[in-house]
Amino acid sequence: MTKIIGNVVPEDDYTHELGPESNFNESMYFNFFDTKESLGGFVRLGNRANEGQAEMTVCLYLPDGRVLFAFKRARIDDNAAFDAGGLRFEVIEPAERLRTVYEGSAIELSEPRQMADPRKAFAENDRVKVHLDLEHAAVGPMYGQAHSTDENLPADQQFGKAHYEQHMHVTGTLRIGEREHAIDGYGLRDHSWGPRYWQAIHSYQWLTMNFGPDFGAMVSVIQRDPAGEKVRRGGVLIRGDKLIPIVDAQIEADFEDNGLYHTDVRARIRTNTGEELEIVGEVQGFIPLRNRREGLTTHIGEGMTRWRVGDHVGYGLSEFLRQV
Repeated sequence: MTKIIGNVVPEDDYTHELGPESNFNESMYFNFFDTKESLGGFVRLGNRANEGQAEMTVCLYLPDGRVLFAFKRARIDDNAAFDAGGLRFEVIEPAERLRTVYEGSAIELSEPRQMADPRKAFAENDRVKVHLDLEHAAVGPMYGQAHSTDENLPADQQFGKAHYEQHMHVTGTLRIGEREHAIDGYGLRDHSWGPRYWQAIHSYQWLTMNFGPDFGAMVSVIQRDPAGEKVRRGGVLIRGDKLIPIVDAQIEADFEDNGLYHTDVRARIRTNTGEELEIVGEVQGFIPLRNRREGLTTHIGEGMTRWRVGDHVGYGLSEFLRQV
């Protein structure tokens, strides 16, 4: 049985009672990376039932640098399930095994940076049919909290009151057009619920990485205010079924000329046992995404990244959020 660290329970893998807040959001996210196929990606559903919609995202990084991308605000009437816009998440065994299925299309971006202007990117790029069917099986503990200090803030300043993550072994199939890929790799999933606006925090850097079935990491630096007076640094190392908290993390990155699109990442971490590690990441595929609300724009840079720590080489995602 998978170890659970924090006050979450296996049943939290299902959806929760819909809160009264207009911006109540319950989301699940899964990423996966197959080193033999040299491809990966992520899928996300964010249920905003009080707004009558779900945010559906599919992002796939191909070996030649192309990115397939789909986004839709699909109609939902309640928070009963994760099933919208052709994307569906199933709980096979809580805290142990889940399934993600997508049947639909995606735009084919030979120049993924075109997504800086989504309207133009969707209008000018061809669509390709995509069928994704993956099973995500736990290779580490489920860790997180069902409550956070965010609950004490007004709803428009919250970024989710509950959140947990888990490293996974991912298998299944991905069919793009007529070509089918067998997927066998690793990734990370997360699940959160509570009020959320993407503009509620100033910035974050979120790094996910898997180096095999018994070694993974998540590193994050979250800055709530522009002045940098409220910064939370942390994460976890996963070694087998053991979780080792990261108590300090320093993240640096190199960027393209615009100062937003990251190309290389360096993280220096220290665990609660005093262990210090340096992790180096090279972005293999990148796409700029954004969220806009009431004249505010949030940039979210998504990089499929090859990670190195010591003799270990793995893959994962580097996600950088910034208000611009």
